[in-house]
Amino acid sequence: MSEQSKSSEAPDRTPRVVIAGAGMAGVQTAVALREQGWRGAITLLGDEPHQPYDRPPLSKAVLLGKADGATLDVDFPGLGIDLHLGRRATALRPADQVVETDRGPVRYDYAVLATGAVPVRLPGTEGLAGVHLLRTLDDAERLRPELTPRRRIVVVGAGWIGAEFATAAREAGCEVTVVEAADRPLAGALPPEVAGYMTGWYGDAGAELRTGVPVASVAPGAVTLADGTVLPADAVVVGIGARPATAWLAGSGVALSPADGSVLADERLRTSVPGVYAVGDCASFPSARYGTRLLVHHWDNALQGPRTVAENIARGEAEGVVYDPVPYFWSEQFGRFVQYAGHHGEADELVWRGDPTGAAWSVLWLRREDGPDAVPAAGRLVALLAVGRPRDLAQGRRLIERGALLDRERAADATVPLKSAVR
Repeated sequence: MSEQSKSSEAPDRTPRVVIAGAGMAGVQTAVALREQGWRGAITLLGDEPHQPYDRPPLSKAVLLGKADGATLDVDFPGLGIDLHLGRRATALRPADQVVETDRGPVRYDYAVLATGAVPVRLPGTEGLAGVHLLRTLDDAERLRPELTPRRRIVVVGAGWIGAEFATAAREAGCEVTVVEAADRPLAGALPPEVAGYMTGWYGDAGAELRTGVPVASVAPGAVTLADGTVLPADAVVVGIGARPATAWLAGSGVALSPADGSVLADERLRTSVPGVYAVGDCASFPSARYGTRLLVHHWDNALQGPRTVAENIARGEAEGVVYDPVPYFWSEQFGRFVQYAGHHGEADELVWRGDPTGAAWSVLWLRREDGPDAVPAAGRLVALLAVGRPRDLAQGRRLIERGALLDRERAADATVPLKSAVR
């Protein structure tokens, strides 16, 4: 029996989709199934006790006390979605078509793996008082009391989460030091020639950024760096990445990436096990657009992927659709709105639009085209980063989807709309 619905369990003959994970990807899959006309049963398993919620506000409004939560506006009973809160998936038994949970088995005809990702912990800090992660609503609630004026906060990791938390902490009046083992912020996301221009944002906001030095140890009230520096810390926030939450699939036959632990979904988001799909942060997928496998830990992927899964389940394999999006994400940090679309790993060159030391600029990644029909002065747009230039992002995203060729000279002119730089 669901916490959300008082209806009785559907008879065994009713086709049933069981979705493991009630984050954005899991909820959107359930909703999309109804939109696609799925008339069978839908069981949604969430391991947290809270009503399903959105994660982006956790590092902003929830932390600063501007919102109590970010509950998703979904009428689960009205849609006939059987929502189980506080029920964690523990194993998958495909031979029996069963998802095992900490409250017993659930039978499925189709299963959707949407268990998201878990944050990487700093070695030696598990259970240590004053050390925090920021992934769940409970994490944000535990952190909120720390954000008071003059509290000394050390943030480990200068990635997207680290920058967003540092922004909120400075807005709350905290003294903030951000420590990054790499030589620059966003080292895992952007190349040095781009990320380097973001280094000054920290100081401009009154935060101290220390790069090129890892953490040696953490003790109550202090963080010791590898160079011997001791940083006083009333609270430590760790933001050094996340890994797909797939350990529970051990022995299931679902193929996982040996590199990152993600579910190896195919182009239709099917796993290696028949009748089982994967979506969101826990799954990687092959991209024909970019010629590589992508693992995208961002909100837009958790919104778009479920539509593909729902359509493929509801309409069947014969009418299935392929998932090959242009990845997109955004971040609000230090008074700037940063947006990114595409995948720049296979790009050949950068084209700047505007002054990267200023408040608004963009950078384009282009790929040269070979062959007799190649245009020497043009390149195919494969990715775009926009800082305070949302129009560039909106136009660029559509151009990436089209596979548009851009004239380099016109694309570099920030006064020329990107759509007008198409060859």
